[in-house]
Amino acid sequence: MIYCVEDDAGIRELVVYTLQNTGMEARGFADGTALFSALRNEKPDLILLDIMLPGEDGISILRRLRSLPDTAALPVILLTAKNTEYDKVIGLDSGADDYIAKPFGMMELVSRVRALLRRAAKPAAEDKLFTAGSLAVDVKRRAVTVDGEPVILTYKEFELLCYLLENRGVVLSRDQILTKIWDYNYSGETRTVDVHIRTLRQKLGDAGALIETVRGVGYRLAQD
Repeated sequence: MIYCVEDDAGIRELVVYTLQNTGMEARGFADGTALFSALRNEKPDLILLDIMLPGEDGISILRRLRSLPDTAALPVILLTAKNTEYDKVIGLDSGADDYIAKPFGMMELVSRVRALLRRAAKPAAEDKLFTAGSLAVDVKRRAVTVDGEPVILTYKEFELLCYLLENRGVVLSRDQILTKIWDYNYSGETRTVDVHIRTLRQKLGDAGALIETVRGVGYRLAQD
């Protein structure tokens, strides 16, 4: 199930219609109030969220979603007419998994949705436990702790952290990270990686220092 939160009825109906006609279930909502009411009854697989909404705006809604345990890791794609780097950074900093600027083509939207759903699909349980200093990651439980205290990460943040841990000591370029974590070509928008690294470091606290920047190349997780 895909939820689309968009106050423009024409766009909302077109998005829902397109998703339904490409084999996905979808429902539309005009504002955050209607969204949170629906969330009490059913959690979707992904939310398409417009930023410019009446009442509570999309960024505020996104931050609320990320603050609640039941929706903290729910995949979210922002839809907005705003297309400046600042707006993208604010959206990604707030926990968005992807960002599509209006006007957008319906097939591009479907492609982005499918790519994110593929990444968010629950894989076969892996009995892996990564540790690095005070950081511990239980892949099977999707649990992250620092000094024994739980850390709540979004889906993309968790995947990014696991990718760094699996390749500990190896420098990963931004393009490699984009391909692995986002599953499609971002056309050079490597700022997406930088923003997710920054928020990941912040959430990990002191353990965030384990993620090293390799100037002009990318990132790596420090060896012991």
